[in-house]
Amino acid sequence: MNRGKLVFAQLMQHLPLTTFRRCVTRYRGEFKVKSFSCLDQFLCMAFAQLTYRESLRDIEVCLRAQSSKLYHLGIRSAVARNTLANANAVRDWRIYADFAQSLIAIARRLYAQEPFGVDLQETVYALDATTIDLCL
Repeated sequence: MNRGKLVFAQLMQHLPLTTFRRCVTRYRGEFKVKSFSCLDQFLCMAFAQLTYRESLRDIEVCLRAQSSKLYHLGIRSAVARNTLANANAVRDWRIYADFAQSLIAIARRLYAQEPFGVDLQETVYALDATTIDLCL
């Protein structure tokens, strides 16, 4: 039996959650939210990205298959496709944009002395613009 943390939980423990909560408070992300918090949404989407999920249905199926381990992943409530779709549609995108900017700032400080940072004259951002096929 495994007694250690799951790999996903080990990755997510390095995130500055106080900064994330500050971003959520700034844009009132938890306003009228009963069970599916912004952190739960972020963790679901991060899990989907890291495991190459292709659709909301795929995310739901994968997380429901591991429903006994959701708590250990850091996700506090069950994940339904409709709940995730509503959260993606309604929640303010600036929460996650600000959090991404803070993570970029942390990465810049960590890699300031690396040779890669010297080669760049300007800031470069790589954004994933992959399209997701919803039907075959």
